[in-house]
Amino acid sequence: MQHIEVKMKVIETFLSIQGEGIDSGLLTYFVRFSGCNLRCTYCDTKYAYSGGIEMTIDEIINKIKKSKVKKVCVTGGEPLIQPEIEKLSNKLINDNYFINIETNGSIELPDWTKQKNISISMDLKCPSSGMDKKMNYGNIDKLDSKDSVKFIIGNDEDYKFAKKWSEKIRFANIIFNPVYGQMDLKKLAQDVIDDQLVNVRMGVQLHKIIWGPTKKGV
Repeated sequence: MQHIEVKMKVIETFLSIQGEGIDSGLLTYFVRFSGCNLRCTYCDTKYAYSGGIEMTIDEIINKIKKSKVKKVCVTGGEPLIQPEIEKLSNKLINDNYFINIETNGSIELPDWTKQKNISISMDLKCPSSGMDKKMNYGNIDKLDSKDSVKFIIGNDEDYKFAKKWSEKIRFANIIFNPVYGQMDLKKLAQDVIDDQLVNVRMGVQLHKIIWGPTKKGV
């Protein structure tokens, strides 16, 4: 029987500066997949809900190899709903790539994501996202020191939610990001200072500061 390779729906691939998370500022190759199971109120990648170009794993890897960068961010959409995402990740690891998987926190993290060359950047959706009831909170116990939990904070209720959950996270890095253009940066910073959240790293979306909030492929 002839083997038919499953193709993956890719919205865009590009080389850029990582704009958020613990790798913020580092040169990274991005692969953005199509499709997401959530609909967050503040979503800035709605263009990745559907569509995209069908690509084989080898076609994706050949794109990545055109750069010298060994750090790959797999994002979306929601990359963990892609049927061949494990196979792609394993092939990249075999070629000595380091992979950061950006996931929305609703899908149970599979065991293969625990490999040493894989780090997880997992959202834990706050109430203003409208998706906080969709979270898989069991994922928190699957994370370690190379992984991170990101809270996107849009208001005071979100901050209280993030603060409460951050106290329950034992190993992973904790990042508070403001909703761009909605949450006041100075207020969020002052709240972190006043509450002395020593285990929290405050972040910003660096790519939006550099290229603006609507630029794609950055």
